[in-house]
Amino acid sequence: MSNERIKIDAPLWDQNTFIGRFKHFLFVTDPRSCIVPDDKLYEAKALVEQYRIGKEPPGTTEDKILAAKKLYEGAFHPDTGDLQNLFGRMCFQVPGGMAVTGAMLTFYRTSTAVMFWQWVNQSFNALVNYTNRNAKSPLTTNQLGAAYLSATLSAGLVAVQFKGFLEKRAGSLMKRYVPFVAVAAANCVNIPLMRQNEILDGNDVYDENGNRLGQSRIAAVTGISQVVLSRIVMCAPGMTVLPLVMERLEKRPAFKRATWFHAPFQTAAVGCFLLFMVPFGCAIFPQRASLSTSFIKKYEPEEYEKMVKQTNGKVPETVYFNKGL
Repeated sequence: MSNERIKIDAPLWDQNTFIGRFKHFLFVTDPRSCIVPDDKLYEAKALVEQYRIGKEPPGTTEDKILAAKKLYEGAFHPDTGDLQNLFGRMCFQVPGGMAVTGAMLTFYRTSTAVMFWQWVNQSFNALVNYTNRNAKSPLTTNQLGAAYLSATLSAGLVAVQFKGFLEKRAGSLMKRYVPFVAVAAANCVNIPLMRQNEILDGNDVYDENGNRLGQSRIAAVTGISQVVLSRIVMCAPGMTVLPLVMERLEKRPAFKRATWFHAPFQTAAVGCFLLFMVPFGCAIFPQRASLSTSFIKKYEPEEYEKMVKQTNGKVPETVYFNKGL
């Protein structure tokens, strides 16, 4: 290994730039990590923990450390260090998303199909959100259930209502956009509900050196808003471009007859989009988000006063917080 040790708990690329964040999330969301067996994942975790305290086995190469870091960050919870369930892992976002999105884009013609696949999609989203939840802001079972039911119902109702609205007012192309509208609407409901404790209690905010200064509900709302936008951006290209492609392809007799091929074709095409869009969406906003303390002073004066006491009157102009994913 080189003389300079890897910062095992820090990203390998500069997170102050979009390119650096994009490379980081390409690294973490690599879908090939999904097929790695659990015993290999635990070996990777053990190596990361050994390297963290400088007690890795003699002769361990830098490539082996990087491979372990990749597996660890893609499969284990960043706060608790617990192995996450497969469907909620960062490395499963591309294969999971492509399967569900491909089905939504294929089966949209009946209200029953729309409701069913929106339910599947929101079940997947709820599992992802639960798996990657903030360990410092746990949700009760009732809160989780309310978030899941609200998102599922909102997605299904929006999809069915939008589909009904288009039945007599638009052509076949516009009807293909029912799944995208429903997914976008559900994200606006699901994510805030799954992270409602952060909105109620506030997110921890820190100075540039990582010293905790207090909590801010504005920081929570800002971070959650960024996550909602990022999730919509992730799915937008596949769910907006593919309807145009399918509308053209289905005018060709051979393709139209091969109905069995439509679902796998759209699923594979969505996967190609998501390989790029998942890291792209995660990279739009920095994970370490910033907020001007002037906003906290204006809208949360009580929290600002606590910061004044915490810093002996030397409140920084900017505070930082973890926006989540």
